Amino acid sequence: MSAEPEREPAAPSSPSTDHLPATAPAADPAGSGRGAPARRAMGLLAVLALVSLALSGLLWQKLSTIQEQLARQSADAGSQSVEARAIAKQAQELARDVAARQAVAETRLNEVAMQRGQLEDLMQSLSRSRDENLVVDIEAGLRLAQQQAQLTLSAEPLLAALRTADQRLARSGEPRLARIRAAITRDMDRIKTAAVADVPGILLRIDDIARQVDELPLANAVGAAAGRAPAKPASAPASRPAPWWEPAIAAVRDEARSLVRVSRIDQPEAALVAPDQAFFLRENLKLRLMNARLALLSRQIDAARADVSAASVALQKYFDPAARRTQAMVALLQQTQQQLRVVDVPRIDETLATLATTAAGR
Repeated sequence: MSAEPEREPAAPSSPSTDHLPATAPAADPAGSGRGAPARRAMGLLAVLALVSLALSGLLWQKLSTIQEQLARQSADAGSQSVEARAIAKQAQELARDVAARQAVAETRLNEVAMQRGQLEDLMQSLSRSRDENLVVDIEAGLRLAQQQAQLTLSAEPLLAALRTADQRLARSGEPRLARIRAAITRDMDRIKTAAVADVPGILLRIDDIARQVDELPLANAVGAAAGRAPAKPASAPASRPAPWWEPAIAAVRDEARSLVRVSRIDQPEAALVAPDQAFFLRENLKLRLMNARLALLSRQIDAARADVSAASVALQKYFDPAARRTQAMVALLQQTQQQLRVVDVPRIDETLATLATTAAGR
């Protein structure tokens, strides 16, 4: 921009002087003094305008440079963003690949661990020593013998198995198996001192009592005179023969005695048993005994004990307590009931625990 100098307006000409002749202008020293500061101000303004123009050009150039740098940086940032997205995508794909490979590696590792465990088990089974085989064999035999003893309710199979195991351990001569022999000895002593009922003997006794039920007299039976032979008359002295009427009088006296019988019955139920009900009474007693036998065979000891007790109560209530057969059968039933209290065979838990500890290698 350029500043044009301001022009002073021309002074209006007066009409009175238009027609006057031209004369030389008069000197004006005051007017020339006022125009110098105006020219200096105009020069200063021109200088300021030039400086402003130069600064504006420099500022514009600097702004252009900044815009170019910003555009370049923006382009670089865009390219870096694209590269970063590509790198992130590659990283995600790589992470998926690594995860898949890790899963496959873990699966293979599990398979290898399983195969290793199987191989170790196989090696242990193959490298099992003779003593370990002996321990396993003895444990299996003792468990089988314990099951047989529980089925038969007899301690003989268990004692036989313990003796056989002790002999086999003695022949092996291995020092670390000595504690098994000690446990076997303690279990054998405990079984021998334990009171175990003879179940086969109890079954035979129950069968014998059931067979004798039909021969027992009832408490209200009237056949005492019928079952007894008539009394013979006293023989007369040899010096003189007996009178002819004495045998007839003795026969009449015996017949009169058999017509009336006085006895004492402590149980009112026994007195009310009719003759035709005696058969059912005996059969019910037999059924009680058979139920006790079946309960004993099926290892229901409480039921067998209850049936034997009921049979003993019925025997004392409905049958003649003064008869020797009745007394003998009552004694047998009481003995059977006492033996049924100790039917369970002792267990060999100590020996089995020692065998398991030895087999585990501890």
